[in-house]
Amino acid sequence: MNIRQVRKKIKTVTNIKKITRAMELVSAVKMKKSQLAAIQSQPYQETLQMVIKKITLIIDSSVSLLLKGNDSQRHLIILISTNKGLCGSFNFNLFKFCLQTFKKRENDFIVIGKLGSFFINRLGSKILADYSVNKPETIVTAVFNLAVSKFLLGEYSQIAITYNKFISSVRYQPVTEILLPIQLKTEMVDSPVKELEESYLIEPKPELIIDSLLQNYIEQKIRAAIMSNEAGEHSARMLAMKNATDNASQLIYDLTMTRNKLRQEKITYELLDMITAKESVEN
Repeated sequence: MNIRQVRKKIKTVTNIKKITRAMELVSAVKMKKSQLAAIQSQPYQETLQMVIKKITLIIDSSVSLLLKGNDSQRHLIILISTNKGLCGSFNFNLFKFCLQTFKKRENDFIVIGKLGSFFINRLGSKILADYSVNKPETIVTAVFNLAVSKFLLGEYSQIAITYNKFISSVRYQPVTEILLPIQLKTEMVDSPVKELEESYLIEPKPELIIDSLLQNYIEQKIRAAIMSNEAGEHSARMLAMKNATDNASQLIYDLTMTRNKLRQEKITYELLDMITAKESVEN
């Protein structure tokens, strides 16, 4: 490798470093925006949980089909991935989690994200609906309507949602949450509910509004999962681009040292040639 080739490599790596640095900054901004949206939605979801919990204390849970399972052997999984790469092991960990979790079950999928669609196709499982071409925030209602209708028709005994849950700017975790049938004991026991046995006057009758509240709750859970996955995606991409930028900086340093060494060798050879030529003339 000569000096010209090394200089060309340094220039190329420098340009790549500028791109990865810009992507890192953009992902950081998007992550904060998605994180804020997820945090702002939490009070509504917690209040909704509290209301549902209080109502279910004074009614028979059998009044709503959303609280009961059925005899179907199939499960429907809403898989949330990403449309783009360059986010490290974000999707790889999710797909690995899916293989470990669902390998022995009969599952169909609703897919959100192109990479998830590729994964399920290669897996050979049935894709009931693919919303990869749409913006995630615009398809919440469509996903909700399809999932709930299939459950109420008895085609699936369980509806679950699988995604990467955002924990912090440097941490996310693949999780699966059961949407239907709604499991009050496991989901709502930790809700900030005080005086659960207090009596309330509810109009119209609790039995008439419970389905509406439960559907609202499910839709909100889907929306929250999409926002959490999006925040995790931007976090993973930010870290991946930061690592790429750091690696580019180290590579530039190494190439610069190589260039300097080649220059020194060239200068040394030229000096030796000059000395040799001078000695030849003198002799």
